[in-house]
Amino acid sequence: MQKNRKVQRYEEAAAILPSRLRKAALLLPEKEKETAEELRLRAGQAMTALLPWGEVPLEVRVEPEELETLCDIATEFSRYAAAETIREGFLSVRGGFRVGLCGTAVMKSGTNTNLKNLSSAVVRIGRERKGVGDKLAPALFREGVYQNTLLLSPPGGGKTTLLRDLVRNLSEGAGEEGPRRVSLIDERGEVAVMVRGEPQMDVGPHTDVLDACPKALGIPIVLRAMNPQIIAVDEITVREDLSAMGMAAGCGVGLLATVHAGSVEELLRKPLTRQLLENGVFRLAVRIIRDERGRAYELEELPC
Repeated sequence: MQKNRKVQRYEEAAAILPSRLRKAALLLPEKEKETAEELRLRAGQAMTALLPWGEVPLEVRVEPEELETLCDIATEFSRYAAAETIREGFLSVRGGFRVGLCGTAVMKSGTNTNLKNLSSAVVRIGRERKGVGDKLAPALFREGVYQNTLLLSPPGGGKTTLLRDLVRNLSEGAGEEGPRRVSLIDERGEVAVMVRGEPQMDVGPHTDVLDACPKALGIPIVLRAMNPQIIAVDEITVREDLSAMGMAAGCGVGLLATVHAGSVEELLRKPLTRQLLENGVFRLAVRIIRDERGRAYELEELPC
């Protein structure tokens, strides 16, 4: 009998752990494996599984050397190849997983160059939800022209999951609309989860990924190098992002972006996000609504 895919993804994530911790993680009941979002390791503390209602201890104490072993396994025993992302505090792992890291920052000329003496790690259990954007993607066009779109929800509401599937849809061709060339600026490595140049998540056949690069720097790079029709970014957070996106829009390139907000009204209450509406770059917003039944998507026109 084939395993539940959600359980299988949990067990694939557990396979990244050192053997003693892996055995403890696999003892979690099947129902909890289905809903687990992360495995959290803190040196000297019990390993936990993060479930929707909180952290559950897994009855095994994490030793500091096991964090180092986890890092070796996640990098396929090639930390040097992953040095750029280790210093940013994360690792992208084959299979579409992401490991967050904490430890002692190694500072040089005011810049963090590495992490040593690892103290904590988080194995995020990446789960694709292919199809969540299938009905929505065609609605982002008006008379065959893609409309710049914001995806809105509070933290943890599913913005990145929806962004990934919309990128896939736009890249493959949404409904009657043909494929579009999409450049994805994956600053934190959470959307495509790149490992040695290959996306571990399905972001479509006509998508070019610029990984681990700040959005404000990455947008001009792909404009010069990749001739995109649409640029996608996750989490607008600083004014420099707005300037870069305004430049892209001025070049006739479409934009798809996520932002922390529960509604358009909330966007208007924050100076940075209010500017998103005032500059008129974005035309549509998708509000992600999450309740006990799951997630729903509400599309609305933004004021011009």
